Amino acid sequence: MSEYKSVKVTKGRGGWGGPLTITPTDDRPLVASITGGGIHPVAQRIADMTGGQAFDGFKSSAPFDKIAVAVIDCGGTARVGVYPMKKVLTVDVHATSPAGPLAMFITEELFVSGVKPEDVQEV
Repeated sequence: MSEYKSVKVTKGRGGWGGPLTITPTDDRPLVASITGGGIHPVAQRIADMTGGQAFDGFKSSAPFDKIAVAVIDCGGTARVGVYPMKKVLTVDVHATSPAGPLAMFITEELFVSGVKPEDVQEV
């Protein structure tokens, strides 16, 4: 069993939602970076601070029930709602608010946006 720590992620400038407290577990150890171009600095900071395992969601996949948090870079309608719909905590590096066909699933308890690395702090 691993010892995980918690972080608090707050909305950045122009962002919406949260704050989210993220604590990976043995059942949900993954910090998914679904941003293209490798592991995003926000995802890496969350993984480093919590002891979670960062992975590139464009190069590999994982079941939703193994993901502690999904870090996305969606300003539109697709990824912005998919992870909240599956009850996965979602951190968007773009300053977005609920929109699109999945907007009903994007709640302050599941989603925060406009996040920069400095918006991730120890609890």
